Order: sequence, then C-alpha cells, then structure tokens
Amino acid sequence: MGQRRRSREIALQILYRVDMTESPPDEAIPSHYELLTTGEEHEVQAPYVVRPFAEHLVRGVHLHQAEIDQIIVSASDHWRLDRMSIVDRNILRIALFEMLYCPDVPPKVSINEAIDIGKKFGSEDSGAFINGVLDHILGNLRKAEQISELSGT
Repeated sequence: MGQRRRSREIALQILYRVDMTESPPDEAIPSHYELLTTGEEHEVQAPYVVRPFAEHLVRGVHLHQAEIDQIIVSASDHWRLDRMSIVDRNILRIALFEMLYCPDVPPKVSINEAIDIGKKFGSEDSGAFINGVLDHILGNLRKAEQISELSGT
C-alpha cells in the first residue's frame, strides 16, 4: 500500500473520531496515535512518514468543512449530509479537499483513491455512491473553471 493511501486511511479514521466524539482535530489526532501505541502494530498502522499528509488532510477538511459540505450536498441528489454514513461522508470530504486544495494530486487520483477506500471501509454500495458524487462534483468544478477562463477572471 502506498504512503498516501495509508495517509488517507488514517485521515478517515481520525475524521470518524472527530464526528463521533465531536472533538477538534488537535485532540483527535494525538488521541488516535495514542490508541495505536498500545498495540504491537504501532509502526505498521501509522508510520511516522505517513502522518504529515494525514494530518494535513484532517486539518484541511476541518478548516474548509462548511464549503466542502455545501458542495457535497449540492452534488448528492436526494441525500442529506446527515443521512450519509459517517465513513462515506468523510471519504467525500477528504477527496473534495484534495480536489480543491491539493494541486499536486490529480482529481482522478483523488476520486479513485476515495472509491477504493470506500470499498474497503464502507458499505457494499459505498464505492458506487462515492464515484457518482465525486464525478458530478468534478464536472461542476471543470465547468466553473471553463466559465472563469472565458470571462477572463
């Protein structure tokens, strides 16, 4: 498994904790790592090399959550955010944060990673649901960019 994939999985676990405990990321991040150190698999589960990107994702999602959630809601017909599973919702948040704020990650990579993580951690339908929402968002983002380029702004 690649380092960035592992970072995304750790970010998902931490964001899940944030949702469940309503704790801020600065509490949830060290708390997550503390739990991992109690077992023998500490380095396997969260090697230090993957932590910076995981923490960047968690803090970025938290900082931009209102904007990200608004975009997700507008793209997910008939699905309110609170009706989505916590796992699917946070996978969408991570992928959308990458699409908007991580220019070094191609949008298709963010979408493919989100789908794979959804299949691993979500329900049977998570991969297809995540794919549908993120493809719709990507199309909207591309249209917005084309309009901006044509209008000169």
